[in-house]
Amino acid sequence: MPYHWIFDIPSFIYEVVSYPSSLGHMQKEVNRGSLNGCLTIKNKKNIKAASSKAKKMVSNGKSASLFFGRPYRAGDDTDPGGGAVENIPHGPVHVWCGDNTQPNLENMGNFYSAGRDPIFYAHHSNIDRMWTIWKTLGGRRTDITDPDWLNASFLFYDENAQLVRVKVRDCLDEKKRGYVYQDVYIPWLNSKPTPRKTNLSRSIGRVVKSLGVANAADTKLTPKSDFPLILDSVIKTAVARPKKSRSKKEKEDEEEVLVIDNIEFDRDVAVKFDVYVNDEDDLPSGPGKSEFAGSFVSVPHKHKHKKKLNTCLSLGLTDLLEDLDADDDDTVIITLIPRFGKGHVKIGGIKIEFA
Repeated sequence: MPYHWIFDIPSFIYEVVSYPSSLGHMQKEVNRGSLNGCLTIKNKKNIKAASSKAKKMVSNGKSASLFFGRPYRAGDDTDPGGGAVENIPHGPVHVWCGDNTQPNLENMGNFYSAGRDPIFYAHHSNIDRMWTIWKTLGGRRTDITDPDWLNASFLFYDENAQLVRVKVRDCLDEKKRGYVYQDVYIPWLNSKPTPRKTNLSRSIGRVVKSLGVANAADTKLTPKSDFPLILDSVIKTAVARPKKSRSKKEKEDEEEVLVIDNIEFDRDVAVKFDVYVNDEDDLPSGPGKSEFAGSFVSVPHKHKHKKKLNTCLSLGLTDLLEDLDADDDDTVIITLIPRFGKGHVKIGGIKIEFA
């Protein structure tokens, strides 16, 4: 299957098509932050950023549960927490391609209308392609084996207008469906983000802090007791690590995971916030740097049962902490930066788990 729109490699030379009215709005508001890399992809900085977004989908999804999200069965509370495949670049592309002059960001920017836009199909074909790449990378990156998931089914009308039932297990191997994805060079597979600070400068910073010397870049930390809180501005908080200095085998067996818990907001609000680790300066280092852990993104969706959505975000930390030379630290500094929905999102708490 050849591609004319691949959003994670430099050979993508076309500008993303969006509504002209939303382009100016997003250029300013997205921070190059909500989509970084799809606004002006010919810019080298944004090409690198687009690649880093794709890389995060892989590094934040080292297991099936981290990639696909938490289990959701009939009778469970809704929205237990999505996985890396749903966040970036999936969510930002939806929101950015929506028209901000429409009441609900139609078409791509809202679940009910997204399928009306032809770019929806190119976008989701790309996401499926990323899923295929993910399964080739080894480790615990394998599809879910739970029969509840494999036997889940959906009803569709086929090309002959006949109603057919399709199970999830029928959709896991694209070769059985009669196609493969075009073989292209993917530079981000073997790339690593670079930290904003060198190992030497970070070591000096630790010594300075241990001596009690004030640092001009130090920012007031939000204490744990302040949670839950409304995310209406940038916040920084210290989070304790239950384990540190783990062996290679321990890291292979369990991923260190940052969990941002009880994220609550109205379903019909577009929401995005970025997460950074040990990014000590006032200005964020950007998605091309090691300090960038990932993003939470929610596409607006009206629901007849519940207006409020309560969910969580899980981000893999193992590789990131190695890149930052922070594997032996007792705590990490977490920064949350609101991009969309500022003042409309409540954060319940932040912790570290192992999965």
